[in-house]
Amino acid sequence: MELPAWAPVAAVALATVLFLRSILARRSHHPSKSLPGPMPWPIIGYFNLLGALPHRSLYALSKRYGPLMRVQFGSYPVVVASSVDMAKFFLKTHDLVFIDRPKMAVG
Repeated sequence: MELPAWAPVAAVALATVLFLRSILARRSHHPSKSLPGPMPWPIIGYFNLLGALPHRSLYALSKRYGPLMRVQFGSYPVVVASSVDMAKFFLKTHDLVFIDRPKMAVG
């Protein structure tokens, strides 16, 4: 049984529409309740924004989104504190809250 000639075109069009719909739906979910940060790409997160010098890329992002921002590395959300005041807040004021690593199934 042979597929019609328009079937591959329809499949690509449907995949494109679903992909764009998922991105637009993600942008409209409570933007004021989460930390500021750029929109991640599906699956890869922000790896395309890091470049060869990740510390400089995060510095450039902090100039745009502020001293406390949310980025996503792969499937893991990460909070980046990029100022002295934010680092002091996390490492000195609330050190007991952040002293332990999360429990992982591996290791």
